[in-house]
Formats: sequence, C-alpha cells, structure tokens
Amino acid sequence: MSRKILIIVENLPVPFDTRVWQEATTLVKEGYQVSVICPTGKGFMDLYEEKEGVHIYRHHLPEEGKGFIGYLKEYYVALREEKKLAKRIFNERGFDVIHGCNPPDNIFLVAKKFKRHGVQYIFDHHDICPELYVAKFGKKGLLYWSQIFFERMTYKYAAMAFVTNESYKKIAIERNHMQPKDVFVLRSGPKTQRLKIIPANPEIKRGKQYMVGYVGVIGKQEGMDYLLDAVDYIVNTRKRMDIFFGICGGGPYLDTIKKRSLELGLSDYIEFTGRVSDEQLLEYLNTADICVNPDEYNEMNDRSTMNKVLEYMALAKPIVQFDLTEGRYSAKEASLYAKPNDAIDLGDKIIDLLDHEEQRKTMGEIGYRRIQNELSWEHTSKALIAGYEYYFEQKAR
Repeated sequence: MSRKILIIVENLPVPFDTRVWQEATTLVKEGYQVSVICPTGKGFMDLYEEKEGVHIYRHHLPEEGKGFIGYLKEYYVALREEKKLAKRIFNERGFDVIHGCNPPDNIFLVAKKFKRHGVQYIFDHHDICPELYVAKFGKKGLLYWSQIFFERMTYKYAAMAFVTNESYKKIAIERNHMQPKDVFVLRSGPKTQRLKIIPANPEIKRGKQYMVGYVGVIGKQEGMDYLLDAVDYIVNTRKRMDIFFGICGGGPYLDTIKKRSLELGLSDYIEFTGRVSDEQLLEYLNTADICVNPDEYNEMNDRSTMNKVLEYMALAKPIVQFDLTEGRYSAKEASLYAKPNDAIDLGDKIIDLLDHEEQRKTMGEIGYRRIQNELSWEHTSKALIAGYEYYFEQKAR
C-alpha cells in the first residue's frame, strides 16, 4: 500500500520546528515518503530543498498578524500558498494523508480539496489555540470564539489525531468528541544525540559562584516578568550577590524585559543572549547549576508540555518552576515547584536548591534517567509509528 505523507505546518519553518522535523525524519526512516509545506524564515529561505530524505516546500508569509485584520491576512496568505503547493506536490509526488500541525486550526481546509482523491486528514495538535489566545491577549473576543470553532471543525474533519499529552487528549475527547481509539499521545521528547553533556565553562558565570539557566522564547506569556521579579528579590531582598542568570532565547518581549532589567539594576546578575547556536546553548545550559521555567499559570501553560523542561532534564539539570499540571508530569522529582505565579516563592526555591548540592545532584540524575528511559524521542516516537500503522490498517480493511 502507498504510504505517502504530506505534513503542513504554518507557524515555523522546517527543520527549525523540532517536533515536525523529528516526525518527518522518523517517518522517512520507517519507509514513508514525506513532503513538508512550511513558511520561510529563521535562516531557511530556500523555496525547495531535500534534506535527509524529506522534501521541503516553503512559501513566504507576511509579518505576523496583529489584530483581527492582521490575523485574517496572515491566515489567508498561508492557506492560499499551502493549497498551491499541495496541488503541486500531489501532481509531482502524490500523498495519501495530509498531516496538519497547528497553530492555526484551519489546515483541514487544505485537506478538504483532496478528499475526493481519498486523501484523509490527520491532526497534529501542538497548541490549544483558544487557551493560547487568552494567554496572549487576556480576553475572549471574536478571535477567541473563532479559535473554538476552528478547533471543533478540525477534529470533526480529522480521521485521527496526535496530541502532545494526556491533557490535550482529554480536550480531544471531551471538548471535541473524538473517539479515544483515534487519539494517540505523541510527546515531543528531545533527541538525546542533540543534547550532549559537556564540561562547564566557568567564564560564563562572570565570577559568580552559581548560575541559573533558561532557554526558550522570550514572550510575555512565558512568565519573564515573574523571573525578573524573582531575580530582583534574590539580589535586592535576599542579598544573594553570588548568583548569575543566563537567559538564552529571542522573542517579541526581549527588548521590553532587557529594558526592565536595566531599570532594576540587574545587569551584573543577568544576561540576555538572544538567539544562539546549538553549540552556545549547550555551553550555557551545561554551565548552569540549575535551570528555571517561569511559565505563568494559565490554562494554556497548565495543560501544555514545555520542551525546555525536557531539555533541562536531558542535560541532568535540576529545575525550579511553578506548579503546573504537565510541568509536574514531565519533571516529577527532578524539579522543585513554586506556588503558581508567585515570584517570591520562585526566588526562595531557587536559593534553596542552589544551597543544597547533593539535592541538586540527585534531582538531576532523576530527570536524566526519566529522559533516557521514557521521555526521549527514541521512546515517544513509537506513538507516531503506532498511530500510522493503526491508520493504514484501518484503511486497508
């Protein structure tokens, strides 16, 4: 039986999107023919390339939409380009399945065009868009209700779904009436070959005894203000001048948070590197004594699995984070859990963990073993293959 997959992702280019790239290359290794449609960006500007057996077709997008009109323009252009490329790929290479990766939840509209050719839609649920909208904008307006509508229509049209965790599976079944047998939990586990433990570089610490590491997007909903408040408390209230914070990552809130750090007089204790290479990122995280995840408590973050937590664990780093449902599932005893959205408690937990070396070592080992034995992509990717085997077996009947 022909097993040709077209993956469509709108918000990030491939291979920059780690989850999509791991899915695509895993399917190729299992004998599937895989094509990908994605936007340009993040240094990936070629409109076509073949990489590790994956055929990647890219298109240009307008700048990220702001407001109702901006989002409509972005979604319209993306859908138009995705339909054009899908038609081209269908004629040149063919596909049996369109595997749509949200956000947004409108990619099923591309798949509808190919329904008459026997092409089915499989939904890869990366983000819960209604909760993401509220996390970004703090309100429920017209765009929020459009997210509810499109999520519901996506699940109604999908033959099967991959979801990132049990919280998302519950949403698929209870909110969107998907049959449990058609929902596969496919966690975004890190590839252990990419996250290597290397010697620390003491120069990064700027002469401080301890270092706290962070990697991720610098956005408002990522809780960067809570982290900055915690650093301010650690330095100016607890008078701990021996701790350095290395913050790796770029994002829309970076300039704002850097300015606030300057206003608080924290330049000697915190560095914002912006986007860095994988090599520099590994150097920073391996130098850190502990790592932090300041994602604020909201419905989106509480139900979502954060890749940075898994990456910290893969490098045997103990973690401090707010007490969120999926964060606790991922890390378990590899983390201390501060009261949700309490910057003071976050600061106290950071100091407490830094002051207990043996506890740090034990927690780091627990997290590392959990990745190696259960949560690495080598383990979690089995759900991807199981899901597709199930789908094609059902189709053959």
